[in-house]
Amino acid sequence: MTFVGRLDRYVLTRNFVGIAAALAVLSAVILLIQFVDLSRSVGVRADVTVAQLFGLTLLKAPALILLLLPFVFLFGGISAYVGLNRRSELVAMRAAGVSAWRFILPSAVAAFLVGLTSITLLNPVASALSARFESERARLMENYLTDTPKDVWLRQGDDRNQIVIHAKVRDTVDGTVRLRGVSLFVYQKNKDGAPQFKRRLEAAEARLLPGFWKLTDVQEATAGESSVRSDSLSIRSSLDSESAAERFSSAEAIAFWRLPAAIRITEQAGFSANRYKLRFQQLMATPLLFSAMSILAAAFSLRLVRLGGLGGLVGAGVAIGFIFFFFNEFSGALAGADIIPLFAAAWAPPLVALLSGLTLLCYTEDG
Repeated sequence: MTFVGRLDRYVLTRNFVGIAAALAVLSAVILLIQFVDLSRSVGVRADVTVAQLFGLTLLKAPALILLLLPFVFLFGGISAYVGLNRRSELVAMRAAGVSAWRFILPSAVAAFLVGLTSITLLNPVASALSARFESERARLMENYLTDTPKDVWLRQGDDRNQIVIHAKVRDTVDGTVRLRGVSLFVYQKNKDGAPQFKRRLEAAEARLLPGFWKLTDVQEATAGESSVRSDSLSIRSSLDSESAAERFSSAEAIAFWRLPAAIRITEQAGFSANRYKLRFQQLMATPLLFSAMSILAAAFSLRLVRLGGLGGLVGAGVAIGFIFFFFNEFSGALAGADIIPLFAAAWAPPLVALLSGLTLLCYTEDG
């Protein structure tokens, strides 16, 4: 048993070395491509320095690396198992009566644990950096995006009231969302659940403070009555600065732990939260996807060198990895168009990858 335990740790170490090498190569490629892309999209339109472009690259790169981590486990695992195969270490393991299942399982479990870590710890960091990237890029390109409307639309509410907010300009000051040129349309639901217009407020500025909007220079008009002017007015809000800022960000810029709250607030406001629900389900399926890629890497690399065809099998494994990646993206697109259920779109690709790897392993190992 001691021999087997040491063998497991040895194979696991080789896997982590291969994964680390694949991660280093992939990160370098992503940084290079992202820097070049930002140089062409931002550098030629805004007065930015190389340091600012590199800073934007560092803000965006973590989210892209997390997106492509399944390839890291696939390529790293293939590299590790092919190395063991070429050094005839796999032959020695099998001659000693060690089944492939014995040393593949620890690697798959380790990949699952890394997946849990990525969604619970790394994803919030990457999401925060991605949100910072979007705000910094918008700030640098503010005077150059002349073809993009600056109007802002927000919606908040509960089971009784709904408020539609329109503003001409949005910015953030010391973490506080500030809107200028604001119009608020207040609706109240009747007994049948249909919204009825109650009043309209025009304000020069609105600041989102904890629990309420603070309006300044307000003109209030109620249905059937004359307008009333006031210097300031407070309107209760179900949004906070972070959730309000998330309305202007992509689903990928929202941290895993904040997605349930984003789903709830979006649905309370009467909007569809499908993009947040899909993102949440995809993140939940990430550990299974990492394990599936680790098993696929082993399944396409265990063929003995003396039998020939190892190179073709490895190439097929790489191609299968790309197919599953695009299958995952395609499923997400179908779910976004309400063609297939969100649960199926998020969980089908990793389940298919896992079952494919297990099937090939059964054929290779057990005949």
